[in-house]
Amino acid sequence: MKNKLLFLALLAIAAGVITCKKPHVKPSDPNQGDSLLNNTPKTKAGVENLLLNAYGLLDGTYSGQPTATWTTGTDNWMYGSVAGGDAYRGSNITDQGDAFTLNNYIETPDNTWLDPKWQATMLGIYYSNTVLKQLPLVKDGSLSAAETAQVTAEARFLRGFFELELAKLWHNVPYIDETVVYDKGYKNISNTGAIWDKIEGDFSAAKDVLPATQLSPGRPNKYAAEAFLAKTFMFDHKYNQAQPLLTDLITNGVTSSGAKYALGRYADNFNPSTKNGPEGVFVIQAYVHDGTQGQNGNAGDILNFPTAGPAACCGFFKPSFSFANAFKTDASTGLPLLDTYDAADLKNDEGIAASDAFVPTTAAIDSRLDWSVGRRGIPYLDWGLMPGDTWSGGANSSQRTSGPYVNIKTVYYQAAQAATTESYGGWATNQATSNSYNAIRFADVLLWAAEVEVETGSLQKAEDYVNMVRSRAADPTGWVHTYKDPSNPMNGYTSAPAANYKVGLYGAAGGNPSTGFTAGGQSYARKAVYFERMIELGMEGHRFFDLQRWDGLYGGPAGHGYMAGVLNAYIAHEKNSLGSGTQTPTELTSAQFTAGRSEVYPIPLIEITASGGKLKQNPGY
Repeated sequence: MKNKLLFLALLAIAAGVITCKKPHVKPSDPNQGDSLLNNTPKTKAGVENLLLNAYGLLDGTYSGQPTATWTTGTDNWMYGSVAGGDAYRGSNITDQGDAFTLNNYIETPDNTWLDPKWQATMLGIYYSNTVLKQLPLVKDGSLSAAETAQVTAEARFLRGFFELELAKLWHNVPYIDETVVYDKGYKNISNTGAIWDKIEGDFSAAKDVLPATQLSPGRPNKYAAEAFLAKTFMFDHKYNQAQPLLTDLITNGVTSSGAKYALGRYADNFNPSTKNGPEGVFVIQAYVHDGTQGQNGNAGDILNFPTAGPAACCGFFKPSFSFANAFKTDASTGLPLLDTYDAADLKNDEGIAASDAFVPTTAAIDSRLDWSVGRRGIPYLDWGLMPGDTWSGGANSSQRTSGPYVNIKTVYYQAAQAATTESYGGWATNQATSNSYNAIRFADVLLWAAEVEVETGSLQKAEDYVNMVRSRAADPTGWVHTYKDPSNPMNGYTSAPAANYKVGLYGAAGGNPSTGFTAGGQSYARKAVYFERMIELGMEGHRFFDLQRWDGLYGGPAGHGYMAGVLNAYIAHEKNSLGSGTQTPTELTSAQFTAGRSEVYPIPLIEITASGGKLKQNPGY
């Protein structure tokens, strides 16, 4: 054990004491064959360096990548949240034109965003496999059997992570393991075979070996592997196999630092100063001021700030009307309006100049709204009251073409700006942040457990899990509060809520037995769980993939056409809501979700060509 801990300490030192930063070098390319393996010393240090490189690719970006980092980030702000209806692309019609086609579900296989994402993910698989290939070649006795097992488990976890990322976007993807000889080509592997069982095998193997705690919060422990195994089972619709894993995570799970999983303050999940808290099941680390010009600083999100205020660029990733509407609650019960939330838009300042008077809604809303959506008249972290179209409009993003709301979850606090940000690549001022990404957080686990119970177990247990998540939102200590002095927002907050927050619980726990899952039945319970995931995890890159796995096309319980029904209703609603005033809306002018096609992305044409026909295109493309 002493040797094992020493080895882990050496790995931690190699990674920057307790981090998993990416090295400030351009990584080797899998297109170069096995040159990475051939040119790496067959030593412990060589293994450490390869593993560090694999960790550095978790955020989807890397030093020297030939394409923009915002197309490849693992938080999937475009592929998961924008395409899922949480938000619009933002900016303007000419900026990032291929993002417009993604936003409108009309992308083609030559879309310039898709191949960079494919390649960045394949690069992570390449480094993970090279670690596994390297281990048996270390013959100098420097690696013990226990150390080899530890590195193998971490590398298989990483490979599973990257393969799952591929499968989420494209579904029909090749599984590439360490037996592949890259010198003979890796692009000629078929994508028509089973994939989920192989990913499950990687996470299962990692779970059985990894320790309960790690020396770095960026390294997975056994519970992180267990959570990813459960997540893969959810995509594979193996609810009975996911159930005991989720129960164990809820009962016994701890973070890599050893903290018992818990629901802390909701906002702490998105604050660089409070990252790696008790909710972090697996957190992809972001760092600044480390000599890399911001390349370790959540580079996938560098465009995702208001057009003024924090960072002052670039107006992408703007929350949708429908997403904001989802936070409306019943004035009596505090429960969400599952069927009627989009009947009328939440009061907003669409078409109202910042110089004109506006008073925010006094209607009942869920407290998570104002930690998820920046809206006029409400405290925006410690930057002051969100002023309206001077932040949501401006040169890059017209309020009347992409809505009145701005993103907030990727933004930092003004008081911590110097410590938590730096300029990215010398041009994006304060747009590289240390706001780490929660790939899985404990609320995710609870809501998966609720899903499983709806499909295979107890509706009452499902209700209990959802109520655990809602109880946090109902706690006034975690709400957005008014400023002590609006002219000096960094001076702190009062105890007065910033809006009419009303969050109730389902069933008897909320004093309304008729709203319980058992009383409402399975269909009602399923709808409530799905809705809770939308509002709890919104703007975090999950919505598109949730809709995808629930759809009957790939075996989900909601039936064939479910995803198309949800997103076409969303499109119709947003087209009616956008464009108040004199300008024409542009965000969804061409949008149409096509069932049987749009549930997954087209495999990049360049990859199909390079495969010599081994890769088969997804249906409809």
